[in-house]
Amino acid sequence: MTLSAGPRPRVLVAGVGNVFLGDDGFGVEVARRLADETLPGWVRVGDFGIRGVHLAYELLEGYEAAILVDAAPRGEAPGTVYVIEPDLDGEPGPEVQDGSGVLVDAHGMEPDAVFALLKALGGDIPKLLVVGCEPAEVSERMGLSPPVAGAVDQAVAVVRELIGEHESGEEG
Repeated sequence: MTLSAGPRPRVLVAGVGNVFLGDDGFGVEVARRLADETLPGWVRVGDFGIRGVHLAYELLEGYEAAILVDAAPRGEAPGTVYVIEPDLDGEPGPEVQDGSGVLVDAHGMEPDAVFALLKALGGDIPKLLVVGCEPAEVSERMGLSPPVAGAVDQAVAVVRELIGEHESGEEG
């Protein structure tokens, strides 16, 4: 997808996760599905897998909002889809707030490290939403478990709804 240079909001939808760890590949599958759909030109969908450095550099483009899609264990039934709005105003440590103490792992996707690198590179953390899915199994294997595979369509619908709320100026 291409981004327009107009005054419209800019949203990044980032699928993250490791496709070699079963349900951890949830975000990558959702991004793959969304990339095949028609979305507004001011939305970019990307499969970032476990490449946190690439995500940090992409966020330097100045997005107003980022929707990360990932497996998110929270203790519910496998396949449960969540929308999480992390509180980055008061929660991150000083290394995230000012970008100091960045430890870069080119193949890591730890959110604190990604956002610390973004700050160290001079970027700002955009409004952040996480569309997460309760995994059933995160182990060395390819493919999503049946309940998580069944949640992909729901997550696609949730992301589309969040994009629509951003366009209309509503809060998620």
